[in-house]
Order: sequence, then structure tokens, then C-alpha cells
Amino acid sequence: MRLVDLIRRREGPLTRDLLREPGAFGLGQVPTRLAPDATTTMVCGFCSTGCGLTVHLREGSAVNLSPDASYPVNLGMACPKGWEALTPLSAADRAKTPLVRGARGELQPVSWPVAIREFCTRVRAVQQRHGAESVAFLGSGQLPTEELLFFGSLAKFGLGLVHGDGNTRQCMATAATAYKESFGFDAPPYTYRDFEQSDVIVLVGSNLCIAHPILWERVCSNPHHPEIVVIDPRATETAQAATRHYAIAPKSDLPFFYGLAHLLIERGAVDRAFVDAHTSGFEAFAAFVAEFTPARASAASGISERRLRELADLIADGARVSFWWTMGVNQSHEGVRVAQAIIALALLTGNIGRPGTGANSITGQCNAMGSRLFSNTTNLLGGRDFASATDRADVAQILGIPAERIPDRTGWAYDQIVEGIRSGAIRGLWIAGTNGAHSWIDQSDFRALLDRLDFVCVQDLYADTETAQRAHLVLPAAGWGEKDGTFINSERRIGLVKKVCRAPGQALSDFAIFRLIADAWGCGELFARWKTPEDVFDSVKELSRGRFCEITGIRDYRMLDEEGGVQWPLREGEVLAASERRLFAGGVFAHADARARFCFDPPRALPEPPDAEFPFVLLTGRGSSAQWHTETRTKRSPVLAKLHPAEPSIEIHPADAAQLDIASGDRVTVRSRRGEAVLRARLTGAVQRGQLFTAMHHEGANRLTLRAFDPHSRQPSYKHCAVSLARAAD
Repeated sequence: MRLVDLIRRREGPLTRDLLREPGAFGLGQVPTRLAPDATTTMVCGFCSTGCGLTVHLREGSAVNLSPDASYPVNLGMACPKGWEALTPLSAADRAKTPLVRGARGELQPVSWPVAIREFCTRVRAVQQRHGAESVAFLGSGQLPTEELLFFGSLAKFGLGLVHGDGNTRQCMATAATAYKESFGFDAPPYTYRDFEQSDVIVLVGSNLCIAHPILWERVCSNPHHPEIVVIDPRATETAQAATRHYAIAPKSDLPFFYGLAHLLIERGAVDRAFVDAHTSGFEAFAAFVAEFTPARASAASGISERRLRELADLIADGARVSFWWTMGVNQSHEGVRVAQAIIALALLTGNIGRPGTGANSITGQCNAMGSRLFSNTTNLLGGRDFASATDRADVAQILGIPAERIPDRTGWAYDQIVEGIRSGAIRGLWIAGTNGAHSWIDQSDFRALLDRLDFVCVQDLYADTETAQRAHLVLPAAGWGEKDGTFINSERRIGLVKKVCRAPGQALSDFAIFRLIADAWGCGELFARWKTPEDVFDSVKELSRGRFCEITGIRDYRMLDEEGGVQWPLREGEVLAASERRLFAGGVFAHADARARFCFDPPRALPEPPDAEFPFVLLTGRGSSAQWHTETRTKRSPVLAKLHPAEPSIEIHPADAAQLDIASGDRVTVRSRRGEAVLRARLTGAVQRGQLFTAMHHEGANRLTLRAFDPHSRQPSYKHCAVSLARAAD
């Protein structure tokens, strides 16, 4: 029996409506608006750079990709992942049918009607036994904005789930929190053109060459011969290509940046006109950093006072200074205050709102910003507050739902949901598009907690991920290129994703899965207006109206296609005068008083300093431009697999290796208080003595990492823990 016939057995008008257009389910060929043998364009589905790709079609399906020369992000360039983005979709081990765990513990194929009935029955059973809040959900910055909005709305307004978060908590919570507190809204202010307009570029905890190679190409296109400063404990590929490298001690960022602020104020480099007109809290900040003398900053960071003064002079003398950070800052036990110390340097020198300036966070996942603004997790849709009755009424009116269905408080963050599993408060978990059993910090602990749950449902492209293998129900989902929607990249550009491939077997888009669940649950009428992803995009536009992120000026998907994406904000009636636009040009910020704020706190102690038993500091990060996160997709590309080492390795300083009688290529055991991993030794001066580095992608990395979190953003601190090192037993 065909899948369509099976689904038709489900009762409900919304299911019947959806089945009139089976392409929405990921069935059939690509949309008829695309010529059978032609090209079309869309944005890449890997990182947040948001490159434009040209899709080459044959008989209506994508057969190849090349970079889009006209797209304002990448200008005809693509990294290895972009060239190979189609390959993982055709992998033989795609999830092609729903799977239910049988009585003997094995996952068995079932039909969609059975799978949807299983979902509703199991979730209701958990809620009846333990309360509505005993089931939580976890989403992903890999899903289009429209699916994220549907997921969060269905979970909270339809199923009554209060607690939900996304895997963007692991990459961007720190930057989002820092921006909200400092600027009044989660608003990265820059455009990628700023890389080409700066005369001083300061990269903090960012290996741009590897993590965002297209952005590094834009740095290389800068005609002003800029000073490129890298602040990072490790001599990364980016540090080696920079004009200056400051190899600070791991997690000494706060005293380092407070010391720089001290020197800039001492030198008279404060832009008093800007600070007085457009900021608040500067005098308190200046008094605070007065204690961070060059001697104190040098002692904490390991950078000499002379070099600190050189850097302060460079920033003070720069006409257009831009500050950029990524996960080396965000994934820290005090990352929010570090990000705000960087923001403070931009504010006090007036380096914001002008070409080539800014305090600029570079996102991780392709749609992390869509998740931050419209997933209904960390805030009510569009940056609103769940606790505000006015905001709840506003959302209810826009979406046409009863206001009482909207929770009156923000649910738990990812780490709180995990602790809820430990305490027994959370008994069920609905996971879409993320592999937490690989990526979550202190991995062994998280896996053990997953195994305690009464019900785990996983929606993903593959049924063999570490998380899916622990699920009671696996729902096969369509991926990027197999469905329509939008992503929002690091520079706030909304780009279009198109269905150019058929999803394999019975796999459905997440949008279609949510429609089926809504109908089967009995709340489908709440979402009756959302028959296609573009219907949801219309709701996104209305939810943005009057907000700092307003996009009511975007007519439709066609406009996004024609314009090469559009950066927010774009208000109704506003003319799109330029393809790249930055924020705060007039010094007007999103706080009620229109001023930016200086935010600061004393440095916090390291959660786990090295000691006699665990004498090394373990650093983690991107390993190769051909790898991506848990490698759920990239490991399925033979080409990408050839572009990074076949075995995971650990970088060791040669002097440390000699002391432990370790040679390059030896198998070594790295241990922490939480677990161990066996890796290949790689001897290099890129790491300092007493430090080790391993790529985040391999499964063993998070057996070692420490459950420590920033108190403001609740983001995990992946970049620092204490470990021991020894040659592995033969």
C-alpha cells in the first residue's frame, strides 16, 4: 500500500488538506516551478555563513552543486562542505521508514499511521502519569525557521509542553544573552563587508580559516592591508596567517580584555562623544577596570605588559576596528561577560555602527539565529517574553489561538532539562534534528540519563545516530534540499532553502510530521492556516512587526530569491537600498532609553583547574573545514572523509610528549574525571606546554568534557577541562 493511502486512514481535515499536495510531505519530484533541466539557487545547509549555491538539475532533481557567483555572501566561493552538500542526502543508510522499538529491544519498521499513533499514545501516557510538564522537546539550528516555529508552537500551544530548548544553546546562547543585555536585543550588528572595510580585525577564540573559510576569504579580499589580530591559546591556522597572535592562557579572557580597556582609558582613547550620547554605565565600568592594571592582566593571561600596550595602541590608532568572536568565547564558564568585555572595547572606542567596525559574533549553525528568534524556546516568538501578558496576547492575536494556551513562563534550558531527567521531573523527550548523545557535554552521563526516560522520540535523517539508537520511536525526516524554508545567517540575512531532491522512502519533512501530529493530537485547527512553509513565513513576518527584527518588508519567498537574501530589519514600505546593511548606524540601540550598556563582573574561578592527577588542560574546536559537528552528515561523504585524518588525534607539545615518552602517531589515552578516549598523538608547537587539543567532531571528545555552564546564558563550557595523558597500553 502506498504511503499516501496509509496516511489517508488518519482522520482529520488537516491531514486530508495536506494530502492534496503530497510534495509537502517530501513525496514525489521537486516542485513544478523548477524546470526539469535547469539551475536554481539556494543557501547552503551547513554553517551560519549562509553561502549561496547553484543547484544543477536533471529531470527535475538536483545532480550537482556549485557556488553562486552573484550571491552577496560568498561571491562565487564555497568550502568543501558546500560542494558536497548533496552527497549525504543519497547515503544508503538514510532513515526511510518510521521505527518503533519492539518488545525485544530492537527498532522495527512501522507505517506512518502506527508511528503517529505511537507518538500520541506514549506522550499522553507520560503526561497522565507525571504531569504535562514531564515531557520536553529539543530542536535544532539545522531546521528552517518555519519548521522551528511550527515545532515550538505545536509543542507549547498544542501539546502543552512547557520545557523546550534547542542545540543552539550549545553554540550561540552566550552571544544572544550578551547582545540582549548590552544592546537590548539579540542583534549582531555587522555585515560581512565589514571584513573588507576594517583596518584592524581582532579575532577572539575564532579559527576563521577552518570554521568559516569563506569569511576568511573575505578578510583576504580587504584592500586596506589590515592588521589581523588573533587572540587564542592555540596557534591555529588563522593565528599562523594573522599579523599578530596573542597566545593567552586558556580562559584568561576577562582579565585580558579588562586590562585592555584599562589601557585604552588610560591612553585617552575613549570616544567621549559617542559614549556620552549613546551608552550608559561607562563611569562604573571605568572604575571597575581601573583595578585591572597591565601587571594584573599580564600575570593572568601570560601576555607581557609590552605586548598588551602594543595591542591597546593598535586599537586606539585604528580608524575602523572590528572585533569578532566565535565558540572560543561562547563555550565558556563566563562567556557572556567575556563577550560583553569585547563589546565594551567597541563601545568605548566608538567602533560600532560604521563600516569596518562592530562587536560581532559569528554563529555556528546555519539557522541558529532563526532558532534564537522564532523557535519558541528561550523567548516567546520574535524576542518576546513569556512572562508578559501583553506579549502573550499579542502572539495569540497574530496566530489566532487562545492566549491561555501560551505558557506564562520560559521553560527550562537544555542543561535544566537534563537535570530534570536526573531528578525524575522529565520523563519523556521529543528530539528533532540533533544528536545530543554525541554532542552534549559529559556525554556518558547524558547517555545514561536518556536510557532512564519512559519515552524518547527522535526525528532525524538517519536512524543510526547515537541519540536515535536510544529512541523508542524514530521518525524519518527530510533534510536540507528536500524541503522549502528559510535560514537566517550570522549577518542576519534571511536566505531561501528549496526542495530540489526527493526524500528517500517514506521520509517526510519535519513540517509534514508536525502537521500529522497536530491533527492526530486533536489540536490541528490551531495551525490550520499553515498548509505550506510559506504560510508559516507569513506568520513570521507578522510576529516580527514592530520588533527590532522586523521583516514585514519582505514580500514573499520570490523576493528572497531575487534579492540574494535580505538582512533584517526590513520594514513594510522600506526600500531595500543595499544588499548588505549594518545596525546602529545612528547610535540608537534597542533598550528603552536607546542606549547600549556596559556590563561587567569580576572573573570567576575555573570550574576544574589542572592538578597533579590531571595536569593538562584540554582544548577542543573545529578540526577541519570538511568536518561538521557530530559528522552525522559529513562522514557520509567519501570526498569529505579524505580531507581530514581517518583517525581522531590529540595535539601535544613536543616537550610534553618527550617527557611522557610519546612519539608522533602513538596511541595515547586521554582521561578526565568523567571518562577516557584513545587517540593518535600529533606532536606540534601549535599548542602550548601543558595544553592539549582535540577536534570536537569525534565521539570520544565529549566523554572528557566537564559539566560547567555560564550562569547567564547556561551555555556549556566545552573548551576547558583537566585531563591526564599517557601512552595507551598495547
